[in-house]
This record gives sequence, structure tokens and C-alpha cells, in this order.
Amino acid sequence: MNIPLIDLKAQHEVIKEEIMDAIKEVIESGSFILGQNVKALEKEIAEFTNTKYGIGVGNGTDGLQLILEAYGIGEGDEVITTPFTFFATAEAISQTKAVPVFVDIDKDSYNIDVNKIEEKITNKTKAIIPVHIFGQPADMDKILEIGKHYKIIVIEDACQAIGADYKGKKIGSLGNAACFSFYPTKNLGGIGDGGMIVTNDELVAERIKMLRFHGQRKKYYSEILGHNSRLDEVQAAILRIKLKYLKEWNEKRSQFAYRYTKKLKDFPLKTPIELANIYSVYHLYVALAEERDELVKYLHCNGIACGIYYPVPLHLQKAYKSLNYNKGDFPISEYVSKRAIALPLYPEMTEEIQDYIIEKIKDFYLGR
Repeated sequence: MNIPLIDLKAQHEVIKEEIMDAIKEVIESGSFILGQNVKALEKEIAEFTNTKYGIGVGNGTDGLQLILEAYGIGEGDEVITTPFTFFATAEAISQTKAVPVFVDIDKDSYNIDVNKIEEKITNKTKAIIPVHIFGQPADMDKILEIGKHYKIIVIEDACQAIGADYKGKKIGSLGNAACFSFYPTKNLGGIGDGGMIVTNDELVAERIKMLRFHGQRKKYYSEILGHNSRLDEVQAAILRIKLKYLKEWNEKRSQFAYRYTKKLKDFPLKTPIELANIYSVYHLYVALAEERDELVKYLHCNGIACGIYYPVPLHLQKAYKSLNYNKGDFPISEYVSKRAIALPLYPEMTEEIQDYIIEKIKDFYLGR
């Protein structure tokens, strides 16, 4: 048996005809950049997340940077975030010439520890970027309370969490603005790069629209220095099809995640803990294993792909050597990074496939 971590072929096979028809329509339209499909998807994502404005951009990383720039964040400013996430979160901060300031994570959710944020706030702090890691929402009530008290904007990095709920509210609708990624492996993924910003702030939405298109409201008339970060029509057309299935796909992910947790409870693994009053969309199913590297090798030998998220926390990345962080500065992030293993999880997975994975995990521990 050969089991991938995520099976994109299986997903696309189910909706192949719809996708091919949509691509054909785009080609025949002759409109490929910021056309009708992009406008429609922007509206649909805004409605899906209960926000007023959606702005399609080139990718999730660009989305975070454009939000920061739209709020005037730049050189000399500080932005608080987590060191346990994909590099793009901090990279977007650095690209604006602001400085990422890291706060360690909670030991159960792996999201930013809200009880440690305030000690990192200075008069240079302009924003907090919580990451809804692996599809589980961060503790937004406390983060929003801190943001309001210190007059700091809150930007949701929701790249892994489209469709997730926090106390009955859609992720993306809670902060000043939020960003989603449509990278192919995401819960809502295209067949290339893509991203979406959502916000309820009309002025910020208009500025982001300018920033994504060379600082222009009107073609050839640049009012500010901007970027070239636009969602294309082919991706938008495909994403509009997939959006119709997203709720169903997320529910299937959750069902398989709960099944993993139930069947792995007797093994020496720390399975994900879903916090109260939230709905995680399980972009990844990440467990902790003391013998992580040996388990990964064993599963690979048995035809089971798995992932390591994330092998090096951001404060220890070579690119951030200048920030002068050291090993031990964020012990929980470092602990989790050495033990985290993502098991195969995708909506098209079957119980038979999942049972095979569970059986091999059992064999690994019984054979030690």
C-alpha cells in the first residue's frame, strides 16, 4: 500500500469534469487576470466568512504583507507572532521592514500562548498575528482584548483554517483583517498559488486593492508604490467549484481526525486536543511522538507518507540569526518541533486506509 499525506489526485478526480469545464470557459472568455471569476470568488469568500470585503491576491504570503502595508506598518515597527508556523508568517513581517517578535506557544493547541503576549508589547508594537495552526483557531477573545487595550491591530493568519469556527464565528471575521492561502494542499486549494484577504474595513480593502496592482486604482495611474499580486481567473474559477464542497470536505477531515484520536488513545502519542467552543478543520492531523524520527522512518518503510511540521522553529532559522534568539528561548515550540508528526489526512481517505496506518503505528510500538 502506498498512502500519501494528502491525495490531491483523488480530490480532483471527483470534480474533474467541473474543473475542466470551468477552465475551458476561462480560456474562451479571453479574460485571465482580475476578471469575473475573481470578483465572484471575492464576494463568495466574504459571504462564507461573514465579512464585507474579499480581495484576491497572488498567495497567502503576499496577503499578510499587503495587510501590514495597508495599515502602515513598516520600518521600526514590531509585530508579535508565533515561532511555530511556516516561515511565511514572519517573512511577510520582515518584508515590510518591521521586526517579528516571537511568543511561545500553548502546549495543547500549539497556537500562540495568549498569556505571554503582553510581556512582549512595547511602544513599537503595532500588530499581533495569531496563526490558526493546523486548522485550530487561536484564543481570539484574549488576543482581541489585548489588541483593543493597547490599540494594536490583530491580523489573522488563517491560511490553514478556512471554514473553522471560533465560538460560533467564522475564522477570518474576528480580527481587523485576515488572510487565507489557496496553495494546492490547503483545505481549499487551487492548482497553483493563490490567496484571499478578508476585512470589514472599507478603507483598508481599497488600499489593498491598490497595493496588489502596482498602487493603481485606474490602470496606468499609480498613486503609491505597490506590488504585482493578483489572483488569476483560472485559479478563481477552480476555487469557486471547490468552495461548494468545502464544508463537506472539512467535515470528513474532522471525522477521520476524531477516529484517529479514538483509536490512538492507547498508544504513547499525544494526539491533538480540540479546545472548547471551537471547530477545527484539521488542515493537518499532528500528533507528538517521543520517537518521532524512528516512527517516520518505519511508516515510510511501510508505504505511509507523513510530515514533520515544523522541524526548525522560526527563532532558530538561519535567516533570523540577526534577531539574536537562542535555543531554549521558546521551549514549548522547540519541544513540539522535535516531536510533531503529521499523519495522512484527506477527505477522500477511507477507513480501510486509516486502519492500515493505525495498525502500522501499533506494530511500531509493540515491536520496540
